[in-house]
Amino acid sequence: MRPKRCLLAIHVRLQKAVASKLMLDWSPEQISGWLKIQYPDDESMRVSHETIYRSLFIQARGVLKKELMGHLRSKRRIRRSQHSRIFKDSRGQIVDAISIRERPAEVEDRAAIPGHWEGDLIGGTKNSHIATLVERHSRFTALVKVRSKDTAAVVAALSQQIRRLPTSLRRSLTWDRGLEMAKHKTFTVATHVKVYFCDPHSPWQRGTNENTNRLLQQYLSKKTDLSGYTQSQLDKIALRLNQRPRKTLGFQTPASKPHASVAPTS
Repeated sequence: MRPKRCLLAIHVRLQKAVASKLMLDWSPEQISGWLKIQYPDDESMRVSHETIYRSLFIQARGVLKKELMGHLRSKRRIRRSQHSRIFKDSRGQIVDAISIRERPAEVEDRAAIPGHWEGDLIGGTKNSHIATLVERHSRFTALVKVRSKDTAAVVAALSQQIRRLPTSLRRSLTWDRGLEMAKHKTFTVATHVKVYFCDPHSPWQRGTNENTNRLLQQYLSKKTDLSGYTQSQLDKIALRLNQRPRKTLGFQTPASKPHASVAPTS
């Protein structure tokens, strides 16, 4: 049985293993990878790097917290989620938003079940945007042309793209707190895919997507009017990216992963 996402808080043996490596200046990602190799047959000794970060920032207390966090190369901070069902900013609100804190534990294990996606909008000049979708398991990327940042336009385009996937690859979507997903319930009705929203100012919670967006800057400059790209052109750019070897995949390509042949196409 896969360990629960709260396991680190109650599993003393796992806590000690994680803490000992943090004291050696290992990153949470290195610790997570090492545990899989060190304990190949013991799933109770597995924990994602996201859970390690979350445990440090929220669950750890006092001297231990200060000492362990001092060994992190990244000094980033996150705010505690209040599990609010309404996310607000200066432009409006997202009603009935589901916090990333409520996301199923299986999503955090990249090596387990495919079909969990991360998404975002990237912007260009003249208020132009393109939606990016990245599958956490394979890092497979899809680019989606959107006619505007309006939530109805974005949700319609994303729904059309996701519906091309087989049911087994429609599990979840993690998004930032942008109002382009204010109609997330419409998206869920159309695709049967729940949307989970990140905490404020926490883009690292959809790190797969953030890393991919940086790679895309080679092809899609922020100084370009992105509305000029056709969906066919975007598909070709995505293909170039999906056929590039990735260190995180052992230098395999996203396109070579077992389920990539059924990934979305135009």
